[in-house]
Parts: sequence; structure tokens; C-alpha cells
Amino acid sequence: MSLGLCGTLALCLVAAFACPAEPMHAATSATITIDGDHFVRAGRPHQIISGSMDFQRIPRGYWQDRLRKARAMGLNTITTYVYWNALEAQRGSFDFSGDNDVATFVRMAQREGLDVIVRPGPYVCAEWEAGGLPAWLYADPHLRVRTRDPKFLQRVEQYFGRLGQELAPLMAAHGGPIIAVQVENEYGSYGDDRGYMEDIHQALIRAGLGTNLMFTSDGADGLQHDALPGVLAVVNFGTGDASKAFAKLKDFRPGQPMMAGEYWDGWFDQWGVPHVHTDADAQARELAWMLAQGYSVNIYMFEGGTTFGFMNGANFHDDATDHYAPETTSYDYDAVLDEAGRPTPKFAQFREVITKATGATPPPLPAPTPFMAPPAFALTEHASLWDNLPAPIVVDAPQSMEQFGQNYGYILYRTELDGPAAGKLYLGEVRDYAAVYVDQKLIGTVDRRLKQVDVPIALDAGRHRIDVLVENTGRINYGPRLADGRAGLVDPVLLNGSELHGWQVYPLPMSSVAAIRGWTTQPVNGPAFHRGSFHEAKPADTFLDVSGLGKGLLWVNGHHLGRVWDIGPQQSLYLPGTWVKQGDNAVVAFDLQTPNQASLRGLTHALWSNPAAQTSE
Repeated sequence: MSLGLCGTLALCLVAAFACPAEPMHAATSATITIDGDHFVRAGRPHQIISGSMDFQRIPRGYWQDRLRKARAMGLNTITTYVYWNALEAQRGSFDFSGDNDVATFVRMAQREGLDVIVRPGPYVCAEWEAGGLPAWLYADPHLRVRTRDPKFLQRVEQYFGRLGQELAPLMAAHGGPIIAVQVENEYGSYGDDRGYMEDIHQALIRAGLGTNLMFTSDGADGLQHDALPGVLAVVNFGTGDASKAFAKLKDFRPGQPMMAGEYWDGWFDQWGVPHVHTDADAQARELAWMLAQGYSVNIYMFEGGTTFGFMNGANFHDDATDHYAPETTSYDYDAVLDEAGRPTPKFAQFREVITKATGATPPPLPAPTPFMAPPAFALTEHASLWDNLPAPIVVDAPQSMEQFGQNYGYILYRTELDGPAAGKLYLGEVRDYAAVYVDQKLIGTVDRRLKQVDVPIALDAGRHRIDVLVENTGRINYGPRLADGRAGLVDPVLLNGSELHGWQVYPLPMSSVAAIRGWTTQPVNGPAFHRGSFHEAKPADTFLDVSGLGKGLLWVNGHHLGRVWDIGPQQSLYLPGTWVKQGDNAVVAFDLQTPNQASLRGLTHALWSNPAAQTSE
């Protein structure tokens, strides 16, 4: 359809094409409107050339560096997701400090001469835990995410209202750099309830985030399910699909500006699957073609960054393989900048394309970020998990971790059985990885990726302790199974078909390792913490080689760098120089596999293995 009138042909996309009630005064030159099939700024046609860079995946100390690199490639806009679950980790308690300080990021972009496109969700996908939805939503078994459920919409309204306090003053209509806001994200690939989409649209407007362009974004085949009347629709696609995707967008919305909401210049990595490499030459040619047509584009990603802590998501492949596939901590994405913010060969290729298309020479790159490679150091002290359990919660049957007020991490379920007994210990669909112990000795594991549901068990005569230690490996961030985001044990536990009752539950959020006790230089058995240190005179960025560890987590100076898993492909963790101290730096690993005397070392580049993908038993 052709986008029409609002006084003149220029169109402010708010609600149903309504012009703002108040004049924009001096801020008008910063706003972007629509005139027929193109964007307009200050009375002249405008082409948006954007790159995605999610501020919450990049240490705050490096925001300016990355933004300057965006300008140096020729971008005029930065697009960023906003992760609701990072801002409101506990219901009703918002945190906009540190790496969550979205207003500071937006102002910094403006100072660097960049416009900003904000994608606030509530759902964002992004290969991020639960697509950005807070884990505590799943504690209510009756709440339905991404629907018109009043309880869900009330939580969204509160989130948008608080986010609006930070961002509404920074909208272009008020002289800020935010030129556009997305309504939800790729909803057409999930559902087709336009009433829900309009609810989200109006909630954003009430939060003060609807004074400029608003848009929906989806794959070409999802457009018909989530686009709203009077709201710009843009299309997402990968390498080789530009002409086909834009043809479908033109058929769907003739006469409106053509824009790629996401042009995928890489792809994400999943545990147990080889590291992704993409065709930079083909991408440069396709980018050149899009810009030559006058189309606007957002390159996804300009920098992927790092999904620190427990925030990686997971896909569930509802296809012939039908399996759960968690993503790695690294979100390198084979992007224009690598995970540590260094230009890849794509940078020079894309810069050349953009310079040729615009006729403008971008500013030079800032000075390179310094790197270091600390020599190998051992983790010489150990502390057993069994000695670091909290007080138990007594229940009749296991429940998901959200029922105990826990969002992420590990959770231990303990019961006792009388032997002799033998058979199958059925755990159901574990969320997402379980290690099973009898009298603190490992007897087997259950991996949701491999569709495993039970372990064989054999008990001698006498009383035995059964421990089921479950890791939340990442809630699903895409597709219909997003709706059930429970973690831990969600099914009854059965021994040879009979349900087991009488459990003790130990929540293990592992949000900090400061209180770990019982350190010893003697070897320990079972799941354990291991610590050591390295000394550095000149702090700088590095990658820590974790290939000597099994499955677990790593902290440096209290910062949770992310997950470790020896199945690969990721075999190193990015350590930003802003988190390194001059002098001694404390390193703590948690490992299910107890690698006593494991050693780590620093590297100047990421380390990847090349595993053979496993998707079934």
C-alpha cells in the first residue's frame, strides 16, 4: 500500500499516521519522515545506513570506541536491542546502571554523529536468554508471554514505562538521536495476532517512544502476520536473499521506503556445532546492490560482542532433527568487528562500498585496542560444590527453578532411596543438562540437546543419596517453544515407572563466587570450584584459553565471563581489558568434571575447535 497524507506527503509514523500534537521546533531537522517511497530529513531524501551493536553485550568502557568505528566505516545510524531481562532481573526492580545505561549509550552515539534505532521488545530474540523476556515471568504457570494475556501486558506496560523515562527525552522529536523504534520483533514468525501487536504499539506510544518513526520487522514470509496499518514494515534476510526479500516487501507494501531491518552478515555459534564463517565478498556485493537501489539497510551485526554470564539463548529446531540447540557465550557472529571490537576484513570491504555509494569519506579508525597474552597459570585451589550448598527447600516433587525464585544457574535436587534397586531413572525433558550422582559419584548425564531423558541406575543394598544437578544452559529465544521457559526439572522423576517423592532442593544461582568456602590445595572429587590468578603489569584485552576445562563457568575479578564446554566450538572466553587489574587478577572456574590442576593462558585471538555436530543419541 502507499503511505499517504499527514498535511504534506511527509509522514510521521505514529499510531495511524497521526502527526505529533506539539510542533517539533528546532528538533525537526533531526527527525526522519516518509515522502512516498523514500525517507526524508530536513527536506532532503535520506538513506539509513545502519549497523547493529547491542550495548548490553559490550563493556561500557568500550562503547565510544565501537561507535567511532561505526562512523569510520561510514555508518550514519546504530541499531540496538534493549534486553528487558537485564534491566529488570527481579520483578519491579530496574537497573539502568553500568552496562545497562541505555541513555548514556544513546547520548554517546549522538556525540559521535550517529542516529539511533531502538528495538525494545518486549521480545527481541537476539540469541539472548528467552529472547530478552525475564525468567520470573515463567514462575506464573498461567501467564502467557507474547499474547494479549492481561498479566503479560501489564508487565510490559511497566517495563516500557520505566524505559520511556530513560529514552523519551532522547527521541528525535525532542532533539535526541533516536529516529525510530521497533514494535515487538519478528512476531510474524511466531504468531498472527494483530491485536497483540497493536497493544504493544500503543504501549510504546504511551511510554513516550512513539514520537518518531515506528516499524515492524520480520522475514519476508512473516510480514503478513505482524505488520500494522500505518506503521512502516521492513524485512530481514541473509546473504543472497536481498533481491527476493525486497521483491516480496514491494509486493506487500508498494510505495513505501525499502529497508532491510536486518541484513545478516554472519551467523551465531551453537554448542557442539562448527564455528560459523560466511562469504564476505558476496556480502559486500549485495550491500553495494542495496545501496545503489537507494534502499536503507541495517547490517546485523556490526559488532556482535559477548553474551556474558548466563545470558546466551537457545534455538529449538522444529524440523527433522527436532532438537534443542543452545548458543555459545561468544556472539562474534562473523561480524564486521570481531567479538573484541577489532575490524575484520569485512570492515574494509564494507567501508569501500559505503564510501562509493555515498561519495563521503568516513573519519579514520581510532587507535587499536591493546591486547595481552598472559602466560599459562594453574588453578591450584579447589572447593567442592558439596561443601557449598545453601539450606535446602523441602518439597514432595521437583519443581522448576522459577518456583524457588531462581532465574539462572544450577539447581540441585536430592532424594534418598533404599537398595537394592536397578533400572532407569527417568528425568523427563531436563532444562537443560543434568549430572546424576549416587552417593556423590557420577553415574551419568542427561543432555537436552541429545533428547536424553534417563540414566541407568543400580543401587546396592542400603540407603543411598541421589543428587540430580541441573544446569540452565539457556532458555529458548526463538519459535513456539519460547512460551514454556521453565528451567530445571519440569517432569516427575520416575524409577522404573514409579514416581519418586520426598526431595530437598538447593537453588544455586551462582551470581557470585565471593562466598565460596572450603578451599584446599588437595584434589577434590565431583563438581567443584577451582581458583588461581595471573599477574599483569599493563592491563589489556585478552582471550582466556579454557580448553583444559570441561563443562562449567568462569569468573575473573568477580566478572562472570560466561560458559565453558569442551564439546566446542568455543574454547576461549573474551576478557575485556577494562575488567583486568594492574597486579594480581583472581580467576575462578566452576567445573562439573573436576579438572584438578587445570591450566589457563591468555591469547590474542579467539580459540575455536571443530566439533562434529551431535543432535541425537
